[in-house]
Amino acid sequence: MSKETRGFITILTGLYSFQDCIHFLAAIRKFHQEPIIILIDRVPKALYPLLTAFKNVILKPAPANENTVLASRLAKVALYSFSEFDKTIFLDSDICLLTDINDVFDYLDEFDLLLTEDVQPVISKATNLLRGNQQENLPKVLQILQSVGLPLQENSIQYNSGLIAFRKNEKIKSFFNEFQKYFEIIQSNQDKLLLRDQGAFAAAIETVRPNLKVLPPAYNYLSKWKDRYEIEEEIKVLHCTYAYRPQYAKNITRSLYTRVFDKFAQVFMPNQVTNPWREK
Repeated sequence: MSKETRGFITILTGLYSFQDCIHFLAAIRKFHQEPIIILIDRVPKALYPLLTAFKNVILKPAPANENTVLASRLAKVALYSFSEFDKTIFLDSDICLLTDINDVFDYLDEFDLLLTEDVQPVISKATNLLRGNQQENLPKVLQILQSVGLPLQENSIQYNSGLIAFRKNEKIKSFFNEFQKYFEIIQSNQDKLLLRDQGAFAAAIETVRPNLKVLPPAYNYLSKWKDRYEIEEEIKVLHCTYAYRPQYAKNITRSLYTRVFDKFAQVFMPNQVTNPWREK
């Protein structure tokens, strides 16, 4: 029996995420040697060698769109078809590993899908998915999500899709097909919904009911919301754009290469702090 293949995927759509992605690659390579696929769009090809300077990096075209956030969402719902591996860990490119996550690959021997809950896991309180005033929207979140065709219930969970680990099998193929279908609903209802994927993701889980494991927040720790966590274990995966990253995390990816790149980026590169598409 041949050994199962495993690897990472991330998404890079536009220059605003480029510095994050360089440090993402540096962090992965500090702890892992598996292949890394980057789904890429709206990045000049002249910059590609800065990414492939890291070993075993595979660049694949992401779905093209002028709105780089939408391009990123379209790439995320298509992760299954882009993956070349039996076991895949997808991570947002603004993530920094603080240690190896071999245990996530190991969990995929038993589970088909691994993820973490959002800092607001109750979908019926997920005002972050809706346009308009959050206070006014709070009593009608579930009603609005159901009215556009998302099969969500009062007890449905909102997950943070910054980390998605999955196996290649028919159940997960079906899950991603549903994820894509429900995200098309979100795209068609931009008068009510923000261009976010959590509602579609939760709806796909409700529909397919995959064999999943919810990982603790240490595997997808959003430092922006640190006051919302009660966490005692060691943080393994820090989710934070490089510009706001604490020094201990910046030290993880510090090297001559990244120091020279950061000097270049300071002058020539935009970053996520100033990304106008994040408000769409």
